[in-house]
Amino acid sequence: MNSCFLKHWILVILLLWPFLKVTENFQARKTQRSASSIGRAKRGWVWNQFAVPEEMDTRQHVGRLISELDNGNRTFQYKLLETGAGSFSIDERTGDIFAIRKLNREEQSLYILRAQVIDSTTGKAVEPESEFVIRVLDINDNEPKFLDEPYEATVPEMSPEGTFVIKVTANDADDPTTGYYARILYNLVQGQPYFSVEPTTGVIRISSKMDRELQDTYCVIIQARDMLGQPGALSGTTTVSIILSDINDNKPIFKESFYRFSVLESAPSGTSIGKIMAYDDDIGENAEMEYIIEEDDSQTFDIITDNETQEGIIILKKKVDFEHQSHYGFRVKVKNCHVDEELASAHVNSSSTYIKVQVEDEDEPPVFLLPYYVFGIPEEKPYGSIVGTVSAIDMDRKQSPIRYSLTGSKLFDINDNGTIITTNVLDREVSAWFNLSVLATETYNVQQISSIPVYVQVFNINDHAPEFYQYYETYVCENAEFGEIIQTISAIDRDESIEHHHFYFNHSVEDRNNSSFILRDNQDNTAVILTNRMGFSLKDEPVLSMIILISDNGIPSLTSTNTLTIQVCDCGESASTEMCTKRGLLLIMRFKTEVIIAILVCIMVIFGFIFLMLAMKQRRNQILFPKKSEEFGENIFCYDDEGGGEEDSEAFDISELRSSIIMRERKPRKRKSMEIRSLYRQSLLVGPESAVFRQFILEKLEEANTDPCAPPFDSLQTFAFEGTGSSAGSLSSLESIVTDQEDNIDYLNDLGPHFKRLAYMFGSAMQLNN
Repeated sequence: MNSCFLKHWILVILLLWPFLKVTENFQARKTQRSASSIGRAKRGWVWNQFAVPEEMDTRQHVGRLISELDNGNRTFQYKLLETGAGSFSIDERTGDIFAIRKLNREEQSLYILRAQVIDSTTGKAVEPESEFVIRVLDINDNEPKFLDEPYEATVPEMSPEGTFVIKVTANDADDPTTGYYARILYNLVQGQPYFSVEPTTGVIRISSKMDRELQDTYCVIIQARDMLGQPGALSGTTTVSIILSDINDNKPIFKESFYRFSVLESAPSGTSIGKIMAYDDDIGENAEMEYIIEEDDSQTFDIITDNETQEGIIILKKKVDFEHQSHYGFRVKVKNCHVDEELASAHVNSSSTYIKVQVEDEDEPPVFLLPYYVFGIPEEKPYGSIVGTVSAIDMDRKQSPIRYSLTGSKLFDINDNGTIITTNVLDREVSAWFNLSVLATETYNVQQISSIPVYVQVFNINDHAPEFYQYYETYVCENAEFGEIIQTISAIDRDESIEHHHFYFNHSVEDRNNSSFILRDNQDNTAVILTNRMGFSLKDEPVLSMIILISDNGIPSLTSTNTLTIQVCDCGESASTEMCTKRGLLLIMRFKTEVIIAILVCIMVIFGFIFLMLAMKQRRNQILFPKKSEEFGENIFCYDDEGGGEEDSEAFDISELRSSIIMRERKPRKRKSMEIRSLYRQSLLVGPESAVFRQFILEKLEEANTDPCAPPFDSLQTFAFEGTGSSAGSLSSLESIVTDQEDNIDYLNDLGPHFKRLAYMFGSAMQLNN
């Protein structure tokens, strides 16, 4: 402690030594000026620049101000103005200046003060205001500081020695012109032997190669010392985080040299079989891998890379068959996607592993020997004729027997050995092709079913004779000349011909010798009809006929007999049958128009008659039930007395309902409309015993209870029991209503035949019009 204190004061004396010499010189000059002051006229301040060390805790003497006029009689008074009053003070009698607080050069290194001298006897200023400077002397009180913290740097792994990493810089707030207070040296505290630092520049360099896979982050501590590291120097430290970036210096490696997988033979293409994984110590894109299948001649499998997990996914490229091949083996190679050329030449950048895939047998549907079947059979073959045979087998080891079934047409069937037979006679003209589907089912496992299309073609045989192409309306004029062409005919054959159809037209032998017309075959599947005489009579022979034989070129050839009807027409002077055709059309149209008008008139008459009957019926009902006039209201009396319930039962003798009379004869129910009669009718048809009335009441109650439309609240039920005591019969209006309804229904039934006739006439007219 004493040694440090002594060093401190020695340093202060050394710093103040120049100023002590200045003070002595100042006192000498002052004595000299005092001796010669009598002869001088100039007056003013006398001082030099003042200096004071920083960081002094005690009251520190800075210097002394003195005026040339001061003769030592102590009448002068020295004052400091406001500037610097907080840091310095002055002795008003002597002019000595003192630092009254600790000064910091780094905050303020120079103070400019203003002072004034006043004569205390007169109170006037002896000297004008003047400025003087106090300089704060620096001491080594600030340690070096790193201003750019924190420091982080990234350098590639395996970098050579001397590679630049980062530069650190420390700053010292002390005066660089004073001693070596601000002269800094850098030192590596932590980071050997991989890093080094240049002492004067702070540049950090690599001193040894490093592998990121062993350690990827390093913490380096740098120390900065001022005064060039001499004793008493101050220091500061900083930490530098150095990260090694990855380079692709590692190849991917399989940890397993052999992988085994299995796949069902029914698995579809694109099925994932399994995953393999190679490991790369690098990171980022340097660890991205690519898997490649080698030595797979069958091209059955493929492999893709999962970009997120870097796994190799083995994919089934095409379906496998256990019966064809039960296992597969191939090698898979893995390599980096991004390879540095320099590193690639230095080491092998890939590795491989072996993959074995076992195909598992599975029960599969039967397999047909062909993808589809086409059979042919002539038409008109009898029932049970063989069409063809299909065949399917079970490719599995158990070789299950096969059952066949057939869909698509009821004209065919299939037996147990796959033979298709007919179940009816086939007609090519009805259907020339049949699209069937044959199902094959395993006997041991009925769930295993496969199907195959079967096409059956029906071959044509010549079983249809040719016939007229259309219905011919042929006319001949009364004044026709001999050899005049009156009609051109052609034929059609529903059979299918291998070659083109060829038809032969002939006149029948019976009609050839005595015929008014001649047939001439044009040898192009057409023929013309010519007149064989002159003149025809519409009155004697209005219609003539001609029998024509048409033969085809089939094997065997078929011939048909066709009758051509020829109408004789009065062509007039034009001698053209076109007038006959137009005349016939006009007659037909006129007949159709008359029929349609007649039908419409009948419809209007019938509907008018119906409306008239309904109007008369409505008028009759109004007469039977006239509206009440105001005179009826005069005879209505209101009694607001409540009945006595069961006590009033004596007021009515119910035995009157039980008087014995002759029972009415039951009338049979005619039709559904009779169901509207109330049950009171049934009460009139039985004896007068009390059981009849009781049964009637119970039936009415049952009817009210079982009615689904009856409201849930109490309602008034009308018991229309008329009784059997009246010799006049029923006076109820219900009977008349029922009777009227029955009459109406009978009336509508009587109109039924008229509607039927009307519909028949209208239909006939529409057919005729078409």
